[in-house]
Amino acid sequence: MNSGREYEVALILGDGIGPEISGAAVAVLEATGVSIRWREFAAGEAARQCHGHPLPAATLAAVRTIGVALKGPLLAPKQTGRLVVRHGDADVTYPSVNNALRRELEVFANVRPIRSFPGVPTPFPSLDVVIVREVTEDTYIGWEEMKGPDEAWAIKRITRQASERIFRFAFEYARARGRRKVTAGHKANVLNLTDGLFLASGRDVAVAFPEVPFDDCMIDALCLRLVKQPDTLDVLVLPNQYGDILTDLCAGIAGSLGLAPGANIGARVAFFEASHGAAPDIVGQGIANPIALILSGAMLLGHLGEAAAERRIWEAVARVLREGRHLTPDLGGHARTTDVTRAIIAALGRAEGVTGSA
Repeated sequence: MNSGREYEVALILGDGIGPEISGAAVAVLEATGVSIRWREFAAGEAARQCHGHPLPAATLAAVRTIGVALKGPLLAPKQTGRLVVRHGDADVTYPSVNNALRRELEVFANVRPIRSFPGVPTPFPSLDVVIVREVTEDTYIGWEEMKGPDEAWAIKRITRQASERIFRFAFEYARARGRRKVTAGHKANVLNLTDGLFLASGRDVAVAFPEVPFDDCMIDALCLRLVKQPDTLDVLVLPNQYGDILTDLCAGIAGSLGLAPGANIGARVAFFEASHGAAPDIVGQGIANPIALILSGAMLLGHLGEAAAERRIWEAVARVLREGRHLTPDLGGHARTTDVTRAIIAALGRAEGVTGSA
């Protein structure tokens, strides 16, 4: 049963295939019967063209006020994506629009549930992991400088406060959803101080959650386990850079990045996005896989307290994939974005008992 409430949700269509898959996600969320008042705001290249900046202050202010957003993918140009956000008389430089959005909105946990689906070819049909990625620190935040013309440095910053916060979030997530265990990924054998502090923080937090098993694994060995024994893993807690890389690895094991949803959670703001990029090479062809953003929308509904609607979307997606008649080219099919969207909406009324919601 839906709550009967009307929710206000910010909508950022995104770049590239963003408008195509955002439209699909909105259609599916509305088909659940949950009442949503969408408020559209610009970010990325569309914002740059219309407002002269890829991340307008008005967009940031609106998302902070509304508190929840659905976001399409944004372009991340190689080596040229840096942007400046002005705060009064001070400028803050970020390496990309996505990075700026996360840090300006003060989210700290990037949650990416990735599972295999019957009907999607994979050597690991039992894959079911959740990547919990810390997104405020590590080398990924882009603190770099040139030390002369032929030497570049990047700063890897890890703090106990941020590390304990992400582990606490992961343990609470695992406990609330009945997940089997929490695993910390690290390279503390070499990065003794930074990854060592991350791991020590995880061990300290684990003491407060004795009912949730905890272990750790070096990041290279963790990659091996993912491609050899993924069923031995469940909730993976990772520093920023490792988490971004492992998401793509897990999505590849599951069958496609087009199946990997994501959420960015903070104390006051949460926004939901697919794990993949803007795919400019297929813009306008109508073949983009909308499922990752549709499932991100399902996670948004769960965040709003609409657990039944969230579950129905996961079940409908699972049914469509299992039946195999509406698969986009990335999954080996010939369906168009609109075909997949219509099939999922049709399946909402007949979804059955498929677990796997985030």
